[in-house]
Amino acid sequence: MKIAKDTVVSLRYELSDINGTLLERTDDPISYLHGGYDGIFPTVEEALHGKDVGEKFAVTMEPDDAFGEYEHDLVRVEPRSLFPAEISIGMQFEGGAEGADEDDYALYTVVDITDSEVTVDGNHPLAGKTLNFTGTITGVRLATAGELEHGHAHGEDGHHQH
Repeated sequence: MKIAKDTVVSLRYELSDINGTLLERTDDPISYLHGGYDGIFPTVEEALHGKDVGEKFAVTMEPDDAFGEYEHDLVRVEPRSLFPAEISIGMQFEGGAEGADEDDYALYTVVDITDSEVTVDGNHPLAGKTLNFTGTITGVRLATAGELEHGHAHGEDGHHQH
C-alpha cells in the first residue's frame, strides 16, 4: 500500500544538522496520520506521499520548514527576583509579555543566571538550523474512523485512550 491521504504511516528516522551531527534517532517506529493533519513536518509529509513500505527517504529542511528562524526578540533578560531560589540553566518556564493572553505564551529556557538577572530564550533549540530528516518507511495502513475523527494516529491496533 502506498502512502496517501488518510493512511497511517510508520517510520524510523534520524534528524541531523547540516554538518551531519546526529540530533535525534528513533529506535522504535513512530506513526502519524498522513494527509495534512500536522502530525509531521509538511515538507517531510510531501516527500513521503506515494512511497511504500521499505522505501528510504531523505529531506533537507530549511529553518522555515522546521522550527522557524531564530527570533532575537524571544531572548529576554528578567530580574532574578521573578524566579524561584532554586533556578538552574536549562530549566523551562511558560510565559509571555506583560498583559499577553495565554495563547501568546511561549516556553522559555533559562540560558544564563547572574546575581541580579536571568536570561531566558523562547526559541526552540533547533530554531534557525537547516536539518536533515532521513529514514525508512516501516508501515502503511488505512486510518480507522476514530483516527480520522481525532486527526491523529492511534496504536498499532487503531485504539487510543483519551
